[in-house]
Amino acid sequence: MTSDYRWYWVAGLAAFLALVYFLQPILSPFLIGMLLAYLGDPIVDRLENKGLSRTLGVVVVFAVATSVLVIALIILIPMLGHQISTLRDNIPAMIDWFHNSALPWVEGRVGISVSDFRLDSVKEGLKEHLGQTTSIVAMVVAKATQSTMALLTLAANLVMIPVVGFYLLRDWDLIVARCRDMIPRHHEPLVVRLMHDCDEVLGAFIRGQLLVMTCLGVIYWLGLWMVGLELALLIGLLAGLASIVPYLGFFVGIAAALIAAIFQFGDIFHLVAVVAVFSVGQMIEGMVLTPLLVGDRIGLHPVAVIFAILAGGQLFGFVGILLALPLAAVAMVLVRYFYQRYRESAAYGHIPVAADVAEDVETNEVEQK
Repeated sequence: MTSDYRWYWVAGLAAFLALVYFLQPILSPFLIGMLLAYLGDPIVDRLENKGLSRTLGVVVVFAVATSVLVIALIILIPMLGHQISTLRDNIPAMIDWFHNSALPWVEGRVGISVSDFRLDSVKEGLKEHLGQTTSIVAMVVAKATQSTMALLTLAANLVMIPVVGFYLLRDWDLIVARCRDMIPRHHEPLVVRLMHDCDEVLGAFIRGQLLVMTCLGVIYWLGLWMVGLELALLIGLLAGLASIVPYLGFFVGIAAALIAAIFQFGDIFHLVAVVAVFSVGQMIEGMVLTPLLVGDRIGLHPVAVIFAILAGGQLFGFVGILLALPLAAVAMVLVRYFYQRYRESAAYGHIPVAADVAEDVETNEVEQK
């Protein structure tokens, strides 16, 4: 009987993967809506505890989130468009400097011939492609309006995301309760415990690391803006996104900021100021942001994050990227569970004491009922 149940689980997993593969063109708004509901559920629960109804709490959360998003887009999109235009104008000069100064310096110090590095074609290609990005809004609209169907699909997805997110957030507790009722009674304690561990791992990343990324991006942006760097917002955004892997955002951001400072100012003072901005950002992250937002919860390992995102994107495209982190959290919890069971088994050489034997007997009796 147990073997039959295992085959059911295998068949269910195969059916799930098949559905994801065939339905991936329409899954994106639903997955993003689920993510919004997952992020907003703790806030709505707190509003309920304050006396608001569930529906009113969801309306308040969506109204605040929508207002913040609209204001941010109105402020940031023109600034990003201007900074991309500045980057477009500066990249040819950067390539010339690299080709005429940096490579000969490397050749003279290291003794390796670099005469084969010809960057003229790279410069021309960048000029051609970056020349088309003078306006972010114009670029997005141009891509979306290449066909009527593409425009309709984009509009439908933009409308579906808040609608799906609203209804899922309103009924989130009910959905979780009904899913729990569907678990076989003899497996419920174990499954609930594992799902709670998955929520801890995923919450430590999504509600923790993503907030850290946002805060770091803002800190780097404001710090570089105070230094006077023209590409402050663009570099801060890049460093914040790269901070999905700890320390990667620091190295990517400081390298880009130093290169930009060399071409904009060309003096040692601004280079020191850039290093100071990123050093202060790292100290704030280590002493304030990570302890406050992530705490001592064990989240996803950086290597697991990188592998999950790349593997999900390779297998299922953008839908795979959205599913990567939840599935990675589940996989990590299961690996830890089976590792612990292995450490407590006779195969590992564990010698159980009386209390362990009594606990194992009780657990087996519960699972067999």
